[in-house]
Amino acid sequence: MSVDTIALGLAVVFGICCLLIACFIGSLLYMVVLHHRLKKAGLAREAALLATPLPPDSDLPHVVVQIPSFNEGAIVRRGVEAAARIDWPRDKLHIQMLDDSTDETAELARTVAAELRAQGIDVVCLQRTDRSGYKGGALHEGMQQTPHKYFAIFDVDYIPPTDFLRRCMRPFFAEPNTAFVQARFDFLNAHENALTEMQMVTLDAHLGIEQATRSWAGHPLPFNGTCGIWQRAAIEAGGGWKGDTVTEDLDLTYRGWIKGWRGLFLTSVPVPGELPADTKTWLRQQQRWVEGFRHVSLRMFPVILRSREITPASRLAALLHLCMSLNQPVLLVGIPAGLLASILAPRLAPCVLTLFLATIVWVLISATTFLRAGHNFIRKGEEMPPLDFAVVLLRFAGGQIAMVGRAFVVFLKKLGTPAKPVVFDRTPKKGD
Repeated sequence: MSVDTIALGLAVVFGICCLLIACFIGSLLYMVVLHHRLKKAGLAREAALLATPLPPDSDLPHVVVQIPSFNEGAIVRRGVEAAARIDWPRDKLHIQMLDDSTDETAELARTVAAELRAQGIDVVCLQRTDRSGYKGGALHEGMQQTPHKYFAIFDVDYIPPTDFLRRCMRPFFAEPNTAFVQARFDFLNAHENALTEMQMVTLDAHLGIEQATRSWAGHPLPFNGTCGIWQRAAIEAGGGWKGDTVTEDLDLTYRGWIKGWRGLFLTSVPVPGELPADTKTWLRQQQRWVEGFRHVSLRMFPVILRSREITPASRLAALLHLCMSLNQPVLLVGIPAGLLASILAPRLAPCVLTLFLATIVWVLISATTFLRAGHNFIRKGEEMPPLDFAVVLLRFAGGQIAMVGRAFVVFLKKLGTPAKPVVFDRTPKKGD
């Protein structure tokens, strides 16, 4: 095979990768358009669900608040005490501290639980001798310890408002077959530095455009792992919490969705939490999310394709969502292919460069529209000035490049080494 033939083949691979990236990112523009089409009806439905009357306190169901933790330090106290302040009948509010800590946090968790029990609050500290299944395993173990039907889940750094259950339990009475109700993240330290501001904008877009629109359109709605309430029947229908992936929330969402259970996203119920404030921690978190997303996608692709209970439109929506997990692999294949094609056949370089620049422009237009629309929707009246938004966009682009570079390094390290078991790399919190 001649060098020119190899170069041409590599250029074709590069072109296909550019097309795939353009389609993946272009789907975000489609979500913006769909968001504007469905927003009025979606917000009206949300308002109606949140206006559903609750039964008298004597008829309210028991709710178990689950707070997983691992070596979190003093922040444990803040999270559990916030949960204890939730407005719900005292005899029907149960708090599980699912603590797998191996440091001084374990003793602190027991102390906090004892203090709250002395105040008449039902708090138990369930501590395991190993971290099997990580967060998913802890949630599963906690669920086996109680007969109750509803589970509110909060990562330890989130502070639920006192009316959280009074608001978020209402949709279950209006639509009893709801799998889970997901509240919207808000942020305690959004303006701490440029990195946290960038995360605020990107998560506003994810929540305000992707999550809200998926909920309104009836598309698969991923649970975000915290700030939500699950119904036991939906968890059991999906096969229960599992710990063989680092994104147990997405995994259970799709397993339940296949069985016909649907989630609900609430744009108007914010729950503040903490954003990673340093680049190293943020990159580790993002890489864990990306790897978990890809793992779940590869697991669910064949299941979704084989299922006869899913409509063609729903199947397409699910597959398009899961295809987003292929961004990194496509880039890791496409960029070297383009470079090698240009080196082996310099006459192809102008074509490769033109295609590369066209893809970059399309990605920037799509990402800018998506991020701006989401931020403005969530932060009404707090829109970011164009220059500040440009800085955030540059920070976002730099972060994506860093993530691809990190993924490439990880890929090289894995070459020739045996496969390792899944390890949940938690995101440290400061609790400032």
